[in-house]
Amino acid sequence: MQRFEYHVVPAPRRGEKARGVKTTEERFALALSTLMNQLGAEGWDYVRADALPCDERAGFTGTKTTFQNVLVFRRPLRALGADVPEQPAMRLFNPEPAAAGPKLGPAETPIGPAPAVGPAKGVAAE
Repeated sequence: MQRFEYHVVPAPRRGEKARGVKTTEERFALALSTLMNQLGAEGWDYVRADALPCDERAGFTGTKTTFQNVLVFRRPLRALGADVPEQPAMRLFNPEPAAAGPKLGPAETPIGPAPAVGPAKGVAAE
């Protein structure tokens, strides 16, 4: 079965200026194609664009929902025995299980009564 790794990036919000690119649509298309070509050169295939909800703080106690536009890319994983470079983003979504700590036995009962607590010795009261 083919397995993939995914890479999600925010969609560009502004166009790029370049010679011969004059309209807003052309500038935005240039920014988008530049980003897609960069990721394509790294082996990423474009999958889709999504607008996903994101809860943000508004004021001291409120929240508001905004929508974030993202681009989804994927590329095939190598065979299971091959080394796959792990990226920081991948660790966020695939955390390694925590190492099991030592097993603790039952708590021991105290040997005798606790010492009495009183004023410190050798300190003059003012």
